[in-house]
Amino acid sequence: MRKLVFNLHLWVALILAILVAIFGATGTIMAFEPEIDHLLHWKLSYVTPQARPLSLAEIAAVISKAYPGDRIGGYQMSTSPDLSYQVGLRRGVIYVNPYSGDILGVREGGQDFLGWVHQLHLRLTLRNQADVGKSIMSWAGLAMLFLLLSGLYLWWPLKRISIRRGGPPRRFWFDLHNAVGILSLVFLFVLAFTGVLIGFERTVVPWFYKITNSEPSKQPAIPPPPPGVKPISPDQAVEIARNALPGATPFQVNVPGPKGFYFVRSRFPEDLTPGGRSRVAIDQYTGQVLATESSRTGPGGTRLVNLNRAVHTGDIFGLPSKALMSLASLMLLVQVLSGVTMWWKRIRRKPTAANVAPE
Repeated sequence: MRKLVFNLHLWVALILAILVAIFGATGTIMAFEPEIDHLLHWKLSYVTPQARPLSLAEIAAVISKAYPGDRIGGYQMSTSPDLSYQVGLRRGVIYVNPYSGDILGVREGGQDFLGWVHQLHLRLTLRNQADVGKSIMSWAGLAMLFLLLSGLYLWWPLKRISIRRGGPPRRFWFDLHNAVGILSLVFLFVLAFTGVLIGFERTVVPWFYKITNSEPSKQPAIPPPPPGVKPISPDQAVEIARNALPGATPFQVNVPGPKGFYFVRSRFPEDLTPGGRSRVAIDQYTGQVLATESSRTGPGGTRLVNLNRAVHTGDIFGLPSKALMSLASLMLLVQVLSGVTMWWKRIRRKPTAANVAPE
C-alpha cells in the first residue's frame, strides 16, 4: 500500500507540478493584492489626510469640469484616510484627492499585471464560454487535496521534521520536502479545500443554501419613476445606505441610468474583504430602500460563501491571516522545487536494490 501511495503521489505531483507552482506563485501575490496595487500606483493611491473629505457632488463638479460630457458611472470612497477616491468614467478610472479635489491621474481600461495574476490563478487566463481554464484549475485543486493527504500518509511512519546538515544533497531535499510539507499542511489544506469549493461553486453554492435552509437574496423590483421627479444625489444615496445599515461604512456607489437604482456597497468593521459584503439598493427617485443585505444577518448560504472566500484569501482576520496564507502559498513553490529535485536526482542514480523502494 505504501509503495502504491508513493507512486500515485509522485506521478500526480509531477503531472501537476506546473499548475501547483502557478497556485503558489499567484496565491503569494494575491493575498496582498490591494496593498501591492497601491504600491504599484502609489502616486495615484496615497494622499495626505486632512480634516474633512469633499462631498461626492463637489468631486463630481471637478470631474465634469476636467472631462466635460463624460458621464460618471460611480464612485469608490476609501475607508482609509490616506487613500484617494476613484471615479468611474468611460475612459477609465479617475483618481482624486478627496480633500483637495486634485485629479491625481487616470487608469484606463484593460488588464494590468495584478489582473493577469488573478486570471492566471483562477483560469490560466483562458477566457471562453466553457471556462475550460477554470475547470482545469478546479480539478488541479482537488488533486492537491490528494497530494496533501497522501503526503501526510507517507510522512507518518518517519515523522521527519528536522533538516539534517552535512548530508548528501538528496537527503537535504528529502528533509526539506518533509519539514515544509508537514509544517504548512494545515494551511495548505485550508487553501486547497476552500479553493475547490470556489472552483466548483456552481455545485457547492446550492448546497450551502440547502444545508442552511436559506435562499439567495432576490433582485429588487424597480418601481416606475414618478413623473417630473428628479433623482436624489449620490451623497443622499450614501447617507440613506448608512442609515439602512447602522455601523457599516459605505465605500462604493454607482450612478444609475434613468431606469436603474442606486447600489451602495458597505463594510462593517469586522468585514476585512476589499469588496465588502453588505449592500443596499435604493430607488433613485424616491430614496426608498428597495433591498438590503448585511454580512451579519444575510441568508445563511450567502454568509457561508462569504466566509469561504474570506478564509481562502486570508481576509478573515486581516493582515495576520493574509500573511499566513501568502506564506503557505509560497511553501507550495518550495514543495514543487524540492519534489521535482528529488525525482530528478532519483532517476539520475544508477538503479540498485537500495533505491527501488521509496525512502
